[in-house]
Parts: sequence; structure tokens; C-alpha cells
Amino acid sequence: MNPCYVFDTQEEAEKTIRALSRSGFDMKKLSLIGMGNHGEQHPVGFYTAGDRIKSWGGAGAFWGAMWSLLFGPAVFFLPGFGLIAMAGPLVTVLVGALEGAVVLGGASALGAALTRIGVPNNQVIKYETAVKADKCVLILHGNADEVAKARAVLAGAKRRRWRNWWN
Repeated sequence: MNPCYVFDTQEEAEKTIRALSRSGFDMKKLSLIGMGNHGEQHPVGFYTAGDRIKSWGGAGAFWGAMWSLLFGPAVFFLPGFGLIAMAGPLVTVLVGALEGAVVLGGASALGAALTRIGVPNNQVIKYETAVKADKCVLILHGNADEVAKARAVLAGAKRRRWRNWWN
């Protein structure tokens, strides 16, 4: 099970990701999802599985900063969502869902990808709703020890506001 955290602002998500980076957490084990268009008229992005993005436009300074920290950056236009920016292992899962047309019982491609990484069906709607509401969703990947280390960093950062929507 991959714990998911919802941040009301990009600033909160960025501070948390930077704290995890400083703690030595493997940045390849974080996925971040959010709306990719913040007032830009012509958003453009490129993704390369397992690599950092080399060129982007229109996704804003936040995503440029996140793509310099996280791996597997991508920008997608998803029906029902619009422009979605993301990075991390979830990108590969989403690409697989899109290429294989794996959509579960009317679920969105994002919902199908979240389900494939182990997010319970009853929680998928919460994360999709959060993304549509312009919040950022951070997903921790890894074994139990790695996730515990990340949770300790998150719990220790009391000045940062975050909500665990998992339960």
C-alpha cells in the first residue's frame, strides 16, 4: 500500500519534497500529481520514462522545480481533468494504462493508474477530486522501512501543513 498525502498548495508540497530530499529519501520513490496549467495559455511538456524532463513550457515555476528533483516527469491532457503534471513511478503506470487502454469500470486513466499501484477504490475518488480542486497529491513508494522513514520526516515537519487522506 502506497500512502498518499494531499497538499492544499504547491508551496506546501514543495517544502515537504525538499525536506524528504534533505533527509536522504530516494526521490525516485516519490510520485507527485497536480494540475499542470497555472495561468499559462500554451502549456507544453515532454516526458521520458526514468529521466528528468529536458524541456517544458507553460507548466509554471513549481513544476520546473519539482521536475529538477523528481524523476519521470510528464504532462498529460486527461479527459475530465485537463492538463495534469506529474512525476515519479506513477507516470510509468499511467502510460501503461493509456497504452494498454486499461480503464477499470468507467474509471479515469488516473484512477486506473492509482488502482494499479494499490490505492483502494474508495480512496481513488478522493485523490481525483483533490487533483481537480488544484491540490497536489504526493505518493510514497517503497518498502515498509522506506515509507516509515518518509513518514517520520513528514511527522517531524510540524510547521508544514499537510493532510493524510489515506484514512
